[in-house]
Amino acid sequence: MPYGPLTLITPTAAMKASVHGGRAKCLQRLVRLDMPVPLTVALSFDAVHQLALGNMPDMYALLAPFGNAPLLSVRPSSQDPDWGGPGAILNVGMNDDRYAELINYVGEAAATRVYLRFVQSYAIHVARLDPDEFHLPETFDAASLRGMMDAYEFETDALFPQDPKVQLAEVLRSMARAWDGTTARLLRQAKGAPADAGLGLVVQAMATGRNEGECGQGMIQFADSLTGTPRIVGRYVSAWHAESQDVRRDKDGALFITKDPRGLSLEEHCPEIFAQLLSYGDVCRQRLREEMEIKFTIQDGTLKILDAVRMQRSSRAAVRIAVALADDKIIPREEAVMRIEPAALSELLHRQVDPRAKRDLIVSGIAASPGAASGRIVLSAQEAQASAARGEPCILVRRETTPEDIRGMHAASAVLTMRGGVTSHAAVIGRGLGLPCVVGASDLSIDRKSGKIIAPNGRMYAAGDIITVDGTAGQALVGQPPMLEAALDGAFKTLLEWADEFRDIGVRANADTPADAQTARNFAAEGIGLCRTEHMFFEGDRLGVMREMIFAEDGDDRRAVLDRLLPMQREDFQALFEIMAGKTVCVRLFDPPLHEFLPSDKAGMRDLAEQVALPLNEVVERVAALEEYNPMLGMRGVRLGIAIPEIYDMQARAIFEAMAAVHKKGIDISVEIMIPLVSAMREVELVKGRVDAIANAVSAHSKIGFDYRLGVMVETPRAALRAEDIAGHAAFLSFGTNDLTQMTYGLSRDDAGRFMSSYVQQGVYAEDPFHTLDIEGVGELISLGAARGRKGRPDVVLSICGEHGGSRAAIDFCRKQKFDYVSCSPFRVPAARLTAAQLALAERV
Repeated sequence: MPYGPLTLITPTAAMKASVHGGRAKCLQRLVRLDMPVPLTVALSFDAVHQLALGNMPDMYALLAPFGNAPLLSVRPSSQDPDWGGPGAILNVGMNDDRYAELINYVGEAAATRVYLRFVQSYAIHVARLDPDEFHLPETFDAASLRGMMDAYEFETDALFPQDPKVQLAEVLRSMARAWDGTTARLLRQAKGAPADAGLGLVVQAMATGRNEGECGQGMIQFADSLTGTPRIVGRYVSAWHAESQDVRRDKDGALFITKDPRGLSLEEHCPEIFAQLLSYGDVCRQRLREEMEIKFTIQDGTLKILDAVRMQRSSRAAVRIAVALADDKIIPREEAVMRIEPAALSELLHRQVDPRAKRDLIVSGIAASPGAASGRIVLSAQEAQASAARGEPCILVRRETTPEDIRGMHAASAVLTMRGGVTSHAAVIGRGLGLPCVVGASDLSIDRKSGKIIAPNGRMYAAGDIITVDGTAGQALVGQPPMLEAALDGAFKTLLEWADEFRDIGVRANADTPADAQTARNFAAEGIGLCRTEHMFFEGDRLGVMREMIFAEDGDDRRAVLDRLLPMQREDFQALFEIMAGKTVCVRLFDPPLHEFLPSDKAGMRDLAEQVALPLNEVVERVAALEEYNPMLGMRGVRLGIAIPEIYDMQARAIFEAMAAVHKKGIDISVEIMIPLVSAMREVELVKGRVDAIANAVSAHSKIGFDYRLGVMVETPRAALRAEDIAGHAAFLSFGTNDLTQMTYGLSRDDAGRFMSSYVQQGVYAEDPFHTLDIEGVGELISLGAARGRKGRPDVVLSICGEHGGSRAAIDFCRKQKFDYVSCSPFRVPAARLTAAQLALAERV
């Protein structure tokens, strides 16, 4: 069907949102619903593009439907209203002759206000003049109008245009060019619009009443923008009462929409029109299947509907509105699930900075873990613990975090680091704890001696000063702005229950502590896909015992020390198993290099020397001997388990004894034991032999059989390549995408942030591979490993458990590879459940 550049909006006009934009198409739907929409002409995307190039439409043809001396409004009409567009221009066609005519109907003040506002809008948005020169005066009279006209003439060396055709042509050209500007293009691309997204324009008749009845303009919506609960909200500016000093209005000079003890309302003043608006609101909800914001005018007591657009809403409101529409049978549940952005769910799980709050920025970094928190600056884990003991919220600010900072991170309200990326230590732990976190704030500097942090602009903030970390926006802010609390209401839970009906891949959580496990359970994770046991060793007095084990002289000494850790590990596992009753828990055996548990400063060395009863110089030498040039590729994971088998023996015994303990309580639990950093089949054979022997020993002692499986965390390229052999000894293969990405790219995830943005900007990488799974490279390795694993064991269970696990790209990839589940941080589980459902539903279309 051919579409012309100019289309008069009628019920039968040939129109499409992809040609004329969403606003134009919506206006046609309002016309079809018999709403009183003023005469409107739509300009197509192509016509507006030609306008930007300087090719004007036939202005006579455009103006002809509106008759002589019209007053017009021009509004943008993009394909998606969320993509925005230039602001509306009202009262186009206002000139000296129309001004004189208008004075006879509404008086000098009201007519002057209309003319002044048009001149101001035209000067600023069309002629691009300095806004400071065109402030509205306090008094609306002929003298103030003359002053603004003189200012326009002075700035442009031309009289203000009086020909409506000229005015309209310049307004259209200005809006078309604004859409094609660099800033506008970047802003809409950030909202998901394609670079070549088109813009339509709608030109609509405006009418000024003749003072023969109520006149004014307003807007109304029928749900709360923050909560989504049913509520009539809006404003109405009455021309009749605009100059009256006896009528009480709201702070902006508008009448109240509904009855209000503070003053006059539209509901009381014009009850029939108010009833019409309620009726139209219900029609929009039923027929347009959406909560709409209706813009309207009243002309001599007659209602006109200017526009109806999807009302702006918070993430919380979006969820509640979608669920309510489905509950009322207006949309199907499938559509309700598809309407919500998964990222919106992540916002609901955490406190957020109120979007209306003023932001005083300290520094920007990488948004590593969502949510916002305020507290006093602390510069060490010890200070964070002390602050928590005093009951004072604190923000832990570090160059970068290490495993030694775990206790400080638990104590802090948020974390801010100078180094790191989305898979750095701080980011991973922050997401696991649900802790707001900003990393990679490289423009920040820390002066430890003076106890201050220094912002890029030179401002300094001392330890103890209150700041706010916004992990959703990737910003650190001065002070304590207003917050919006987390919103896990019934609509949130209902939406996810519907999502679970549609998704076809499992979702588990990465959980290292009982608190993490409880969070995972609360968010309906199907189990734990990764329990990193090393984090347990930083709790309480365990770090000291761990250090004693590291300094043990031989296997017997190590076993003696580990015997003290055994009951602690058993208690940890028992608590996890009790929380995850009836589900599966995948426990990864000890992974990090031992030097991570040792101090790096002199004070820590002295404390360690005293603890292990050795001379300080010997301790320093031993610590130095354990250091590696590249510890992430050194003595860690399964290599440590084979070289020092007592560690894995203790962990295996703790797991099986915990399983026996919960079994006696009547709790069923399925446990998977995962070997990290495998690169050869023989590594699996060696560990499996010892684990099976310990399982048999504990089973014989407790007279209980264990439901357990042993598998491999595929983190090295060689493990993916040799997956066929490895799967012969492994019941499952879980791809650890963090380390696999590091080793595939030869990149350190903690250091890549220094140059990654430059690489992405220059197109070396399409995205940061630590943030978005690299389907072409890392994905090919995973695909190859999965195929070879299935060849070695057809029933092998396949999953990914790195930080990519909660991302849309990774979930889509895993579905296509027929993986059994993905595992991600507990606070990403809801978004992953929704994403998996949306991907499954999208294939039905």
